Amino acid sequence: MLLEISIKNFAIIQEVSLTFDRGMTVLTGETGAGKSIIIDAMNLMLGSRATTDVIRHGSPKAEIEGLFSLEKNAELEAILTQQGIAVSDELIIRREILANGRSVSRVNGQLVNLSVLKEIGPYLVDIHGQHDQEELMRSSHHIGLLDSFGQADFQELKASYQQVFEAYRTLRKQVLDKQKNELEHKARIEMLEYQIAEIEAADLQAGEDEALLQERDRLLNHKQIADTLTNAYAMLENEDFSSLSNLRSAMNAMQSVEEYDKDYKEISQQLTESYYVIEDISKRLADILEDLDFDGNRLLQVENRLDLIYSITRKYGGQVDDVLEYFAKISQEYQLLTGSNLTGQDLEGQLKVLEADLIAKAGRLSQARRELAQVLENQIHQELQDLYMEKARFRVDFSKSKFGRQGNEQIEFYISTNPGEDFKPLVKVASGGELSRLMLAIKSAFARKEGKTSIVFDEVDTGVSGRVAQAIAQKIYKIGQFGQVLAISHLPQVIAIADHQFYIEKISDEASTVSQVRLLTFEERVEEIAKMLAGDVVTEAARTQARQLVSK
Repeated sequence: MLLEISIKNFAIIQEVSLTFDRGMTVLTGETGAGKSIIIDAMNLMLGSRATTDVIRHGSPKAEIEGLFSLEKNAELEAILTQQGIAVSDELIIRREILANGRSVSRVNGQLVNLSVLKEIGPYLVDIHGQHDQEELMRSSHHIGLLDSFGQADFQELKASYQQVFEAYRTLRKQVLDKQKNELEHKARIEMLEYQIAEIEAADLQAGEDEALLQERDRLLNHKQIADTLTNAYAMLENEDFSSLSNLRSAMNAMQSVEEYDKDYKEISQQLTESYYVIEDISKRLADILEDLDFDGNRLLQVENRLDLIYSITRKYGGQVDDVLEYFAKISQEYQLLTGSNLTGQDLEGQLKVLEADLIAKAGRLSQARRELAQVLENQIHQELQDLYMEKARFRVDFSKSKFGRQGNEQIEFYISTNPGEDFKPLVKVASGGELSRLMLAIKSAFARKEGKTSIVFDEVDTGVSGRVAQAIAQKIYKIGQFGQVLAISHLPQVIAIADHQFYIEKISDEASTVSQVRLLTFEERVEEIAKMLAGDVVTEAARTQARQLVSK
């Protein structure tokens, strides 16, 4: 439920703060005073797109903030949790529209993008106005309206159908593409097969070319390496003059005097470390020299392997790693072109299985829709009777169509407004007043189903009067008993039946124009309704009638 809304620097509103309660609240005032601007601000707060035109002249930004109390709703809680927003009994939405064209949105203080506001908005406030009547006049929207009347089991059935439909559409496209491109792909597939086979036969290893080049250099420079290593070893282990032997003697000598001075001890330790390092090097040189034989066959093998690698890299890349990268790329392309090893017959077989499942689920969805339509027709018929359209009959018409995300049928609302008349499409026969009542009847039927706690009606009573106006007032008031209804109205009957009334007026001077809002007392409400009944000159009779309307 919407507890409070604050609007600053929005159109002609400088600053307005409204506090709402349960039941029915009406917003009244002269034309152009700003009633619809408040509804526009609500829409923007709930995710509608904004332009800088909404910012009050001379202000850097427009600000809208709403405070909501939340009832238990698993779907809304899941959305909030997914966005990392703490779930509590209250929710604050704040949106700022900046002069540079950007907008900033926050939910409970956390920044969110516009799509999040649009996602959570329908769970908070349901706004109905002329747009909804336009939606009724678009037959393509009727199937969505009917489906929204369904409960969880229906929504699960529809989601199951749509899942199969998407799988069927994807596979069918794959089959058609395979058939169409089979000849075009044949030459490409043959070339890829040849390249893949050639690269696979080479059995390349990552970094292999660099390792082989290094090994070939060692083999080609074997004599120089052997001479150098032999000379290094001789310098360390020469019988006549051994560096290692001299180092050992120096180490022993320093060890004998290291106790006399800390510097002696440090030198002794460093000599000892150096000795063992040189000794280890000497042993490693000895081991290397013992195994250091020239292998002419190995050099030939390396040269032949490098020749093969050069022939492959010239075709497919500069180095072995480049060839392996190209190999991975063409292997993936080959898998795509060959349908992941599935033949055309395999794919067509899978398609037939999916098609049978699709037809079965479409049939169950259609049957569920027809049952749903029966319930909706009965409820709307009752609602229309309450709105003095007792002779009107409402029908949901079904016709076959191609398979799509919504099923394999089209749905259109039909109506017969007078006895003896045939049913005709709603979009062709409903007048303005009838359309308002029909929309209200549908909303009333849906309100009980949806369990919405805040519903806004923006001048849905346009074009009616008399007892019909009274019936509309009763219907809106009844909907408000399920939670909270906010209505903009010009009808005395609707205004009088409300629990609360805000009056919006436009104040102008030479410099600016602003809208102001105030909650009316009982006597103020009587006076405003009397003006609507009597016109410019308010009589006591009009006041008496207004007082009777408000007191009912």
